[in-house]
Amino acid sequence: MAEQVAQSNDVTKLIDRIKDIKIAMLTTAETNGQLHSRPMYTHKPEEDGTLWFFTERDSAKIDEVQQERHVNLGYSSPSDNLYVSISGTATVVNDRTKIKDLWSESLRSWFPKGSDDPNISLLKIDIERGEVWDQPSNVLVNAFGYVKAVATGERYQPTGDEHVQVTPK
Repeated sequence: MAEQVAQSNDVTKLIDRIKDIKIAMLTTAETNGQLHSRPMYTHKPEEDGTLWFFTERDSAKIDEVQQERHVNLGYSSPSDNLYVSISGTATVVNDRTKIKDLWSESLRSWFPKGSDDPNISLLKIDIERGEVWDQPSNVLVNAFGYVKAVATGERYQPTGDEHVQVTPK
């Protein structure tokens, strides 16, 4: 029996799940095709699903997204049994007004010169597709899945609401 995956165009299904997970693993492609992942702090996502990240203008990720704009973001909250994967396109934004608009003092740890630091760039990620795996972490639910698998001889299949594919556009 194939896993049933709910389909949606509602980007809020993604945003609602990641809003409390501050760190994403951003994966880009190096010029030789190798994948390169690193943790990035996610700023408050916009309602349309646009995601923003601060970075250094002279970082490798800037070169990588200028060569290949397709990126992936991985979010996880293991204690909640919540996992999110987002594919999208990255754009380098050097708009000083936008940088000041998104700036928060907590960023000073990475950018001691503040929002006027000329080495700050933004990565804007436009979501093309996302997937959410939101499994109940309740012991009783897990026990039910085990019992059902043993009784039927088939793997426990979560309901469609627990695995959702979102294509916002």
